[in-house]
Amino acid sequence: MKSRFVYSSVTRIGDLATVPFTVEPISRDRWRMADYVVAEVNFTASDHRVELTSGRMMEVAEGDLVIGAFGKRSATLSATGDWEQIGADGQMSALTSGGLLGKATSRSPLVQPLMVLTYRGHVLRDGTPVRMSDFVREVAPRPYTLPTVMLFGTSMSAGKTTAARIITRVLKREGLRVLGAKLTGAGRYRDVLSMYDAGADVIFDFVDAGLPSTVCDEQLYRRRLRPLLSRMAAAAVDVAVVEIGASPMEPYNGAAAIAEIDPSIRFSVLCASDPYAVVGVQEAFGRSPDIVTGIATNTEAGVALVEQLADLPAYNLRNKDTLPMLRRKLTDALNNTLVTSTEG
Repeated sequence: MKSRFVYSSVTRIGDLATVPFTVEPISRDRWRMADYVVAEVNFTASDHRVELTSGRMMEVAEGDLVIGAFGKRSATLSATGDWEQIGADGQMSALTSGGLLGKATSRSPLVQPLMVLTYRGHVLRDGTPVRMSDFVREVAPRPYTLPTVMLFGTSMSAGKTTAARIITRVLKREGLRVLGAKLTGAGRYRDVLSMYDAGADVIFDFVDAGLPSTVCDEQLYRRRLRPLLSRMAAAAVDVAVVEIGASPMEPYNGAAAIAEIDPSIRFSVLCASDPYAVVGVQEAFGRSPDIVTGIATNTEAGVALVEQLADLPAYNLRNKDTLPMLRRKLTDALNNTLVTSTEG
């Protein structure tokens, strides 16, 4: 029976694939965010896929049993959904390919219909629901002091992950040991995996903190984030490249994440989907980045408009001619971190 299960990437911190469990429906009053549940696929388009624990994408078919976790999504450009909105019929959607499960409440017309699933039961051991938090490693508190390059955005899909990969490569070429992390967002492994593919020595994200999504109570988020930051602080690296998913103004706790790491931020990058949005984030969030990049800088016209409106340096980091500039700015911001590493 185990071979029928599709283990989505939010299960990667656990042992569900190797240690036995049972699957049974439980009463609604026992449901919680980040519960591991089994849901049967009952509608899928031809290209609907589930991201596995390895990060590989698997096409699923009706009747497949997906193991994911209850959570919420509030994507400005894609879809929104909430596990607490699941009705008596047990119907839900895959809010992300990584196994974030909840009832879809709205969807952009530019996004294809979401995969529809039906609740079949909770993952249980000894009659107790298995939750993501059961697999979070306990660590001794440790101050987070890693020199950090922080990326935030004006919205989702603004180019943060692309910029994080480019910055990671630049730092690795300087001989630095790099940590890659994504501290907010909705459960999906591929973003942080792409930092690993770019050369990061170690990677973390909020799933490692037991959260399928960071759309949750701020106090809960901070309680889960701090042990994760302690784990990051203990890593044998020189610098961290940290992505804040979505924008700080969206309900993903981005502002809280930035506040937690703020003393260690040496360089900040705003990835913008639109030149006017740069000004909006500056005014609403009250923070100016060191540089602007992302979709808004794809053309010379976009770069010029960002610089005119926001009075900030803007660069298309996909253009290799900008990389010497990026290295100089990172070197200046990190002071002697680069120098010490390359000389050692």
